[in-house]
Amino acid sequence: MASSVMTSGGTTCRLSLPSRLDAVRETVKRACAFLSEQRVGEPGLVACELALVEACNNAVAYSNGATDSARSNETSVEIEVSCDSHWIEMHVIDHGPGFEWPEELVLPDDSEEHGRGLYIIHSLMDDVVYLRGRGQNRLIMRLSRGGIGDSKTSMGGTADGDPAHPETRDSDQIPDGNSKISKNTNPAASNVSPDASHAAESPKRLAEVEQKLALSEHVIGTMAKEICCRSEELAAIFRSTSELGGGSDLEAFSERLLNDLLHISSADWFIFRLAAPNEPRLIGVSASNSNISLTPIDLQSEEAAGFLESRAALGRRDAPFDAQNPALPNDPLLLAHPNNVGVVKPICMGETLLGTLAIGKNSSERAFTPGQLDVIETFCEFLAIQTMNVRLHQQHLDHRVTSRELDIARNIQQSLLPKSFPRLDGYSLAGFCLNARQVGGDFFDVLPLTEDKVLLVIADVMGKGVPAALFAATLHTLVRSVSEWTHRPVEIMERVNRLIYDELSGVDMFITAQIVLADIHKRRLVIANAGHCPVLVQHRDGTVESISPEGMPLGIMPDAMFEQRVVSVADSPAVILYTDGLTEARNAHGEFFGHERFISWLTQHHTASPTASELSKSLKAEIKSFQGQTALSDDQTFL
Repeated sequence: MASSVMTSGGTTCRLSLPSRLDAVRETVKRACAFLSEQRVGEPGLVACELALVEACNNAVAYSNGATDSARSNETSVEIEVSCDSHWIEMHVIDHGPGFEWPEELVLPDDSEEHGRGLYIIHSLMDDVVYLRGRGQNRLIMRLSRGGIGDSKTSMGGTADGDPAHPETRDSDQIPDGNSKISKNTNPAASNVSPDASHAAESPKRLAEVEQKLALSEHVIGTMAKEICCRSEELAAIFRSTSELGGGSDLEAFSERLLNDLLHISSADWFIFRLAAPNEPRLIGVSASNSNISLTPIDLQSEEAAGFLESRAALGRRDAPFDAQNPALPNDPLLLAHPNNVGVVKPICMGETLLGTLAIGKNSSERAFTPGQLDVIETFCEFLAIQTMNVRLHQQHLDHRVTSRELDIARNIQQSLLPKSFPRLDGYSLAGFCLNARQVGGDFFDVLPLTEDKVLLVIADVMGKGVPAALFAATLHTLVRSVSEWTHRPVEIMERVNRLIYDELSGVDMFITAQIVLADIHKRRLVIANAGHCPVLVQHRDGTVESISPEGMPLGIMPDAMFEQRVVSVADSPAVILYTDGLTEARNAHGEFFGHERFISWLTQHHTASPTASELSKSLKAEIKSFQGQTALSDDQTFL
């Protein structure tokens, strides 16, 4: 709430400003409206508005840095504006830690980011005092009603014997601490009448006014350039935002964005490189000069270790280059742009290196200003977002392609499994294969040889996924081919091992397998085993026999020898071939299904005389009940 009260010799307006920058402009307008009601002229209003905005911005900034205890007592900034026939006096009070008033207020260099606000206040006001104390800081600004710079009176009194304002004399209103006074003139000036003072000093005052206006125009012009630069920066980014997610042409996108950056930052050239996925290399993407060779940079090369782009990429920090920070004689940037100044910035998303941006000027004299470096940093952050976006977009496309290919591979692998089983006198067959992933290394096969002989095959390729599936398909083909010239399981196993050994050993993989010749006429099994799980043979008395002839897995030795066992099944209700995915199935507690639990389940069915299909359904239900919702860790297959 604003309040206006009459004081001795003038009128005072008091305003409360929330400690937010977005509230400054509206509050200052209300203060200026009060001054306008007091018939302050346009030049004075403009000067007061500019000074008050800068003072309030500064107060809000330091007020937000207040301690918790100070903030709990006071969270706003107060403004007091007093006005009489000769003077305008403005007080800005904050409750933050305050700041050190400079010993001398001079116009900052264009490259400096701070100090212009205080200089503007100093230039526009006749007197400035900063009082810093515990819990309260007060900035007092005074301006003559005769115009900007029309009077040079000390803060201790006013021209023409006008009494000083109570706020500046009452010690209760001034916080303890350090104070700084700017522009205090000779106290003797207070003994000179205003008219005489003005007449004697009018040429000097005119020169001072012109000097102030010139300096103010310079400051405001510099600020206007920065605002224009930021506006162009935002416009360029907004133009590019519509392309986010719209495609993966990073080269075209980066050229458009970085050419905008050249214009905004007054740079002359750029080189943009990407970090190669899973490789320690920087690959050239785009450059402002199409004639520049963008040869990849090996980040592990000793020769390239000192290159500017390598240093920025490996160190994840800026690598400036100028007379004080020269590049190596063989640096690609120096060869492309000799006698230049600039910087190489790493393009990162978190800890992930995405690339580098080298940007420079064709002069050894004109370095980038801090404002221009801020603009470059903003563009680098935006470029990092788009680069990551393109990478994720490509990964998404690759994932979709891979998923589609895996679907096809799964269909192919499923097509290799028997679609039906041969009819056997007195026996039935059933099989099951479930992959832990879309494709896997387990498979089984049933090859009819004669009316009373079939070849039963089951195998488990080490590993999972596509490599295992490829070897499973290869083994499937080899077994079928070799079985055309011999029906003896041992001979088939030895021949297949020799044929597939080179491929398996070349990738450090192996296959466990079992080949069983079922002779229905003689009621017997001929078994050859290559490091696989035992064959389970159930007898009519309920006992279960585990049969596992000696033999190492395929792919371990090129000339491996295998044993062969002949087992009678005249009194056997059931025979099961399986892979270790069954016995190694886990439940939610991490327990294995195990061999003993498997035998126990099979023993329970010795009096039921189920068909192979019924036994298969029962085993699948038993495994599923044991696992619950636990995901498969390995392929599960049985025959």
